[in-house]
Amino acid sequence: MKNTNEMELVFDSRPVNEGFARVSVAAFMTQLNPTLEEVSDVKTAVSEAVTNALIHGYDGKVKKIMIRCWIEGQTLYVEIRDEGKGIENVEKAMEPLFTTRPELDRSGMGFAFMEAFMDNVYVESELGKGTLVRMKKTIGKGRELWTTQSL
Repeated sequence: MKNTNEMELVFDSRPVNEGFARVSVAAFMTQLNPTLEEVSDVKTAVSEAVTNALIHGYDGKVKKIMIRCWIEGQTLYVEIRDEGKGIENVEKAMEPLFTTRPELDRSGMGFAFMEAFMDNVYVESELGKGTLVRMKKTIGKGRELWTTQSL
């Protein structure tokens, strides 16, 4: 049987909760024995997705952000959902340097960072209904496991 586990988190869309969200996901993934780099990658991706929900989805209004994580084998799956205004053109929004909020000094690199730090990123959005960001990362791939036989 595969190693499986799941957690869900619902929190207010307040900027102070962005750190809470990324630390919570990082704590959940520790059961996979990740490297510091893998933890940092996931924390960055979660931070970017939550920040997008705060700034673009809700325009600073206090509503709810939902995170669902699960593990299958050595793979971490993360879903971050808001019920905000949605993204008019997901393909355009995912282009590096594209931003709808230049007045807030937004770099337009959120989705690019998510794609750089995770194995897969998929975005679903519907105007007036919200956005769902799905991300996946296999932990430990490319890492050689030492055994007494390999010494």
